[in-house]
Amino acid sequence: MSHPRLSAVLVSAALLAAAALGAASYASAQVVAPTNRNALIQQNELQTLRNQLQRQQFQQQQQLYREQDRQIVPKPRPEVPVVKQNCQSQVIGTTISRVCR
Repeated sequence: MSHPRLSAVLVSAALLAAAALGAASYASAQVVAPTNRNALIQQNELQTLRNQLQRQQFQQQQQLYREQDRQIVPKPRPEVPVVKQNCQSQVIGTTISRVCR
């Protein structure tokens, strides 16, 4: 009976050791070496500068678009020929009347 109990203890110990090694390797992966930390900081600063530049370029492009929109002059109204009426004056007694066709 002690044989199965001994193997169960050994298996449990092996599982605990494997879990401890896995946790230790995960924790070590989270630690950033000082040289890598500097590289990460520089990378973050570079990304920040890129974002600022992109925002600035976008704003400048929007300003150009707004200026172009302001410069567009509405088209003048088309000139439509006006047909003059052909009117004749008629005198009937003491009144003058105009007859237009």
